[in-house]
Amino acid sequence: MTPIRVILVDDHPLVTDGVRAVLETYDQIEVVETLTNGRDAVDRIGDLRPDIMLMDLNMPGMNGLTATELILERAPDTRIIVLSMHDNPEYISTALRYGAKGYLLKDVPTDEIVTAIETVHAGETYLCTGTEGALKPDELGDREPLTSREQMVLLRLARGHSNKEVARDLDISVRTVETHRKNIKRKLGIDTTAGLTRYVLESGLLGLDD
Repeated sequence: MTPIRVILVDDHPLVTDGVRAVLETYDQIEVVETLTNGRDAVDRIGDLRPDIMLMDLNMPGMNGLTATELILERAPDTRIIVLSMHDNPEYISTALRYGAKGYLLKDVPTDEIVTAIETVHAGETYLCTGTEGALKPDELGDREPLTSREQMVLLRLARGHSNKEVARDLDISVRTVETHRKNIKRKLGIDTTAGLTRYVLESGLLGLDD
């Protein structure tokens, strides 16, 4: 049987080294690389072509959500499992909307990581013990996901930046920021800036590096 090719993406060596050491004891899994940030994962996806990618959410340079979106554009056959310390349902639903096929907490038992890899590789979605009751994939509805650019705009708006400041920071026009802002409100079903800020705070997304 051809081993399942896996890449680990996390900026904490203790996590990647520990998970790799465990996974390498299973004959059906081959860890082909460990990376420390989302940008490297995006840049190398074409060369590495893994079956499964275990992806952290909070990483410097490029967070796991943006990386997931870009990776799936370049390599749609890659299946991504988020490996996170956050059990907030909004984190889980957001990760799935961005295209992740699984969600694992970092403190799950070793055998559950293997089960998740095998389940997702088989084409199913996997939510780890402790999260599957909080959210089911069929409860996501049809809400359109934010693009990576809309996410960047949203995080800056939540930090209190004006349209002009966001435009300057992202090197885009104020009119473009206003368009992004309108689309964000439509997709999230939120009408006010205060509501957007509350959404980001309650979901925990403000902690993600953008």
